[in-house]
Amino acid sequence: MRVQDELDALLPLKGAPEDRVVEAMRYACLNGGKRLRPFFVMRSAALFHVDRRAAVRAAAAVEMLHCYSLVHDDLPAMDDDDLRRGRPTVHRRFDEATAILAGDALLTAALGTLADPAVHTDPAVRCELVARLAAASGAHGMVGGQMLDLLAEHRDLDMPAITRLQRMKTGCLIAFSCECGGIMGKAAPRLRQALAAYAHDVGLAFQIADDLLDVEGSAEDVGKATGKDAERGKASFVAVLGAERARDQALLLIEQAVSHLEVFEGRATLLEEAARFVVDRSR
Repeated sequence: MRVQDELDALLPLKGAPEDRVVEAMRYACLNGGKRLRPFFVMRSAALFHVDRRAAVRAAAAVEMLHCYSLVHDDLPAMDDDDLRRGRPTVHRRFDEATAILAGDALLTAALGTLADPAVHTDPAVRCELVARLAAASGAHGMVGGQMLDLLAEHRDLDMPAITRLQRMKTGCLIAFSCECGGIMGKAAPRLRQALAAYAHDVGLAFQIADDLLDVEGSAEDVGKATGKDAERGKASFVAVLGAERARDQALLLIEQAVSHLEVFEGRATLLEEAARFVVDRSR
């Protein structure tokens, strides 16, 4: 709830003519969702005793960037989806141009929020946060992964190629979320590396779970249309491995992810539980 309240405060309506785009931003961000990436920010920050108020602000920034990516992914030029989280997508609720602008504004708001002194008193830390989030979401991260995803339609990709695609499209932002607390807490390199390794495995397991839900879930349960990956000939772990082997691979990745947390000597149990939630979820 604290992240929800922070998002509400960061996206105020001011009675101005341009409020339509803010309404679309709020519609994209304040409609629920798993809030998994903010959770990773909050729990990694707690490991290093980062001020909770600052961690909430950073978590909200990550969620704004994630929501921007969903708004753009849903557009007709991308995945052309009508539902997101059980509601009409932003371009269906408003219009395509407003959705594009709302995504653009959420991206810039996310970076601006991380640059705010309320996130950290040390400007070097704020600079690192902004630079790392920009890299995670840019041409060699999330955006690059989306490009590979579009190029991969109706092409046969092997496991290394699919793994790279999904690591960029999904894993890079999850990795930043997990490492964010370490950056804010000025953690030792070995502890940040442990969080990065955890995030790498969790990110791949998350995508495998998504692929399984697209094959086995219903639109009512998942909150968006299912079966579209196969319809569009998209490369996926399930397409290459089959459902059972993909599920086994996800479980193996989760066990590996949990093992990376041993360095925290029992202080990361909520991150362990979150890793297992990734493969057990129904949406």
